Amino acid sequence: MASGQTSATQTELVARLERLPITRRLTMIRVVIGSATFFDAYTVLAIAFAMPQLVTEWHLSAGEVGVILSAGYLGQLFGSLVFGSLAERIGRMPTLAITIVLFVSMDLACLFAWGAWSMIVMRFLQGIGTGGEVPVASAYINEFVGARRRGRFFLLYEVIFPVGLMFAGIAGFFLVPVFGWKAMFIVGLVPAVLTIPLRWLMPESPRWLAAVGRTAKAEAVVAMLEREAVKAGHALAEPEVRPVAPVEGRSDWRELFRGVYRKRTLMIWGLWVSGYVVNNGLITWLPTLYKEVFHVPLQTSLAYGWVTSSVGVVASVICALLIDRVGRKRWYSVAFLVSTVPLVVLGALGAVSAVQVVLFASIAYAILQTVSFSLYLYSAELYPTRLRAIGTGFGSAWLRAGSSLGPLLVAWIMDGFGISWVFIVFAGIAALGGLITIFFAIETKGRVLEELSP
Repeated sequence: MASGQTSATQTELVARLERLPITRRLTMIRVVIGSATFFDAYTVLAIAFAMPQLVTEWHLSAGEVGVILSAGYLGQLFGSLVFGSLAERIGRMPTLAITIVLFVSMDLACLFAWGAWSMIVMRFLQGIGTGGEVPVASAYINEFVGARRRGRFFLLYEVIFPVGLMFAGIAGFFLVPVFGWKAMFIVGLVPAVLTIPLRWLMPESPRWLAAVGRTAKAEAVVAMLEREAVKAGHALAEPEVRPVAPVEGRSDWRELFRGVYRKRTLMIWGLWVSGYVVNNGLITWLPTLYKEVFHVPLQTSLAYGWVTSSVGVVASVICALLIDRVGRKRWYSVAFLVSTVPLVVLGALGAVSAVQVVLFASIAYAILQTVSFSLYLYSAELYPTRLRAIGTGFGSAWLRAGSSLGPLLVAWIMDGFGISWVFIVFAGIAALGGLITIFFAIETKGRVLEELSP
């Protein structure tokens, strides 16, 4: 097929995708991918709720706690880089299958950890799978939905991540005091295994198929979605073919640093780091802080950690319902700057009680969680199909870097300066995220992916 014909076919496929309603098939895709993401999130935070008991059982120092908490995020950094590139070459679905097998198998391995360094190694390897799954899943879901519905549809999927974090808190509260820390990993193992066969029942992304020249298969997927929409009683509008640039299938990571993408790449990296240094530094350390610094009973410290996760879920749902109306840039700039207020207040008060910390830290976490959980949406909107998985993967690598740095930063500041300075430093990092958004972010709401990124 001539290149002009190929470009025309791709443009027509995009137009047909853009007019599709949210059908049962698309909802199923969101549920299945969301179930894996749910347990990704659970396994990320399971260690935080196991940690108060591990500190006593393994006689861990603050430095060892920080390294164990950071190891999974460091593995996620490598996973997001490796699997983002792989998804551009072999497709979204085969890559997702590999990542889920990896993180489930390492969840099993964590049950046999016998000390700090064995847990560090296993959490690192588990992180590689988790770090690969989430950005590829984000690119995959974004590529099915039209511009008008993309933000709400995607974020109602993405909200499953903070729900998974909250579920980790519930499991920790009820299971760890009775059954011990291994219960956290057993719970994360069985449901995640059930999602593996479902991966092979999902269609490949038609946008990716078209981008790599497999237009017949892309046409088959789009036609299937159209038939299902009509069968469900939806009247399909005529495709609105827009003059967008031809979609190229060749992926070259160096393009992330060329032309319009250079500014976008550096901007989104800054947002990832700013959001996750603060939020993951808080959420992973809080249960241990309550127990070790404020000498709160184990079950109470786990309950306080659950409170923080829960308000994050509520804030995330509100964001999912409103962000298509408010816009990405306006939401992020306000959220970053407003989150500095409770952090500064907490630092000024000296963080002298557990109640003080759970109140103000939860407010800051909830506000920043609306940014953190929605950055996968925004990242996927910034790049064309040929770069979407790798661009999202490279961007989320800085999520992992920030998440690794956060727990280590808490340990270092606490040892050298005291707990109140943790919140002052975090306020400064959040303010930096707000400034990056104001001066460098672009608005993407309501715009077709191919129009945003030539």
